[in-house]
Amino acid sequence: MHLASATIALLVAALLSQQPKQSALDYETYKTKIQPVFLKKRPGHARCIACHTSGTPMRLQPLTKGSAAWTEEETRKNFEVVTQRAAFPGNVKSPLLIHPLEESAGGDFYHSGGKHWTSQNDPEWQSLRAWIMSGK
Repeated sequence: MHLASATIALLVAALLSQQPKQSALDYETYKTKIQPVFLKKRPGHARCIACHTSGTPMRLQPLTKGSAAWTEEETRKNFEVVTQRAAFPGNVKSPLLIHPLEESAGGDFYHSGGKHWTSQNDPEWQSLRAWIMSGK
């Protein structure tokens, strides 16, 4: 039995070593084009930060009382959280892309915050997709 466990461990290690290494998504693009999406007010919808500072798997930093934007430190923390939700650069099925997108436009069936984009042609959705797909 010990030999079988060792063989499995070696096989797993070999498979993992063959996986291409994924590099990080661009921080500056996140900071200037992606993070503002989470603050945007949309008619008929709550802002992303209304739900995504607590109670959801993607937890953004709460805004400091009276502040309209995150600090550099908070932005870096948000970047780490959001890049984890992207799953990996180039992921066309990233939860960031499919949860807030209407199902008829290629999104998944449910996002408790509503469907913010009705089309993949939406400029915000396009920016998010370009960022995820551009992983360097």
